[in-house]
Amino acid sequence: MNHATRARRALLATVLLAGGLLLGQTVTAPVAEAATSRTCNVNRLHQQARDERDRAAQLKRLGAREEARRAAARADALDRQARQCARADEVVAPPFGR
Repeated sequence: MNHATRARRALLATVLLAGGLLLGQTVTAPVAEAATSRTCNVNRLHQQARDERDRAAQLKRLGAREEARRAAARADALDRQARQCARADEVVAPPFGR
């Protein structure tokens, strides 16, 4: 009897695991498909970085040094993201089978 209980538990665990994997695949499939077709808008990122740099300069002129530092850091992050996106678009290999 103990052996049958262990077998049922193992079977139940296997079924739950397989069901969870199947459910996970169906939920993430559209997300993965959307993520592969989406690219960054590098020009928009550069424009946002320029806007943040202008804002940082204005804040610095007004004497808000800490806020200016944060705005400059956001501008640096946007520039870095734009460079990464541009590099990813250049380096990306075509999908296998195409």
